[in-house]
Amino acid sequence: MNVTFRQLKVFVAITQEGSLTAASGRLHLTKSAISMALSELERQLGRRLFDRANKQLILNEQGRRLLPLADELLDRAAAISQIFEADDATNGNLRLGSSYTIGNHLLPTLLGDFRRDTGYLHQSLMLSNSTKTCRMLLDFELDLGFIEAKIREKKLKVEPWMSDEMVIVRASTGEQDRGAPQPLSILEGKQWVLREPGSGTREFFYKEIGSDLNEWVEAFELNSTTAIVNAVAAGLGHACLSKRSVVGAVADGRLEVIALQKPLQRQFSLVYNTEKYQSPVFKSFKDYAHKWALGKD
Repeated sequence: MNVTFRQLKVFVAITQEGSLTAASGRLHLTKSAISMALSELERQLGRRLFDRANKQLILNEQGRRLLPLADELLDRAAAISQIFEADDATNGNLRLGSSYTIGNHLLPTLLGDFRRDTGYLHQSLMLSNSTKTCRMLLDFELDLGFIEAKIREKKLKVEPWMSDEMVIVRASTGEQDRGAPQPLSILEGKQWVLREPGSGTREFFYKEIGSDLNEWVEAFELNSTTAIVNAVAAGLGHACLSKRSVVGAVADGRLEVIALQKPLQRQFSLVYNTEKYQSPVFKSFKDYAHKWALGKD
């Protein structure tokens, strides 16, 4: 058997991109070269790695068994190259994924501190909702994720990271109520501007607000917190958002917070695929992120 790194790169690219055409674009190879490399890999292994259906490639059980091993081999090969290519032998590439709230308000500072304190400079960050971040971790496209939703996936390890205060906001009326916190019932029948399905913010609203109301209306669905802030400021409905996301809009008078008797807290988490190779830079960054979070809640 003579399996090559090129064949493994092609295999992993196909699983992550979903097609021969997309994999060829990612690896800058022709589609025929991608097809030949996959065919040769399957011939070497004596196994089909994908099921073929209606011109689609669907990763099968044999392919799922190979994927974590192939990903680890490629990561280790990259680490060997970086040892001799970089002046600092501790350099390594780290692929991070994050929900929008965490990625916009916490990770820039965390990454800046990490780079300054450790000298690790090779990180990439992909922002998406929590569900997509977890899917990318399962597909070996990311090393570490930061999410705000609760997940139940046996292949993903979840570690509590930071807490987050949620608030209910509406367009400013100029008559901000400074009195006692109100019962949740004052939100009955209100219209709401919500994040898209798969978002931890939307999940929190459903579980902590919507489930306790007899009647509420979804006025808009938007996939951007900034867009939601602007929509609420324009009077299109109420929203349930991270306090971190609305500080500026509240300070400049566009939004006001409705104080509730019910505490609104959620948990931010670190998540990673237990089947994926954990490089030294991965372990270093994860430990740093936990220490960095202490006292910042």
